Amino acid sequence: MEHKTIHQGRNIKRFREMLGIKQEALAFDLGEDWNQQKISLLENKEVVDKSLLKDISQALKIPVEAFENFDEEQAINLISNTATFENCSQPSFFSFQPTFHPVEKIMELYEEKMALYERMLQEKSDMISQLKELIDTIKG
Repeated sequence: MEHKTIHQGRNIKRFREMLGIKQEALAFDLGEDWNQQKISLLENKEVVDKSLLKDISQALKIPVEAFENFDEEQAINLISNTATFENCSQPSFFSFQPTFHPVEKIMELYEEKMALYERMLQEKSDMISQLKELIDTIKG
């Protein structure tokens, strides 16, 4: 059986898109050295530096292991194979009653991100207003 390499950059992109986060927003979260183009290049890399994976993990609130281990083919195979278990007993490794609702968790994270971005936009607007006042004071 051949070993297939997990494409970590593609996994970052998948999770980022599932959360509804734009490349620019992720770049902002990663710091001033980042921009949309760098995120695009990162998402094309098969292997991503472990320390960078940790930073992205914190920004997206997704475990590093998700980027390192998620394999779309395996997920599709697992999902398609579970259809054959319809009339059989449930395999012990697969739970149809998760302890949390994944969609609700994703929506919760999305709402947290949106609230953060709204606060950041308000802060930016406040700073612009303060700068305008300062300029008007100086012009005097």
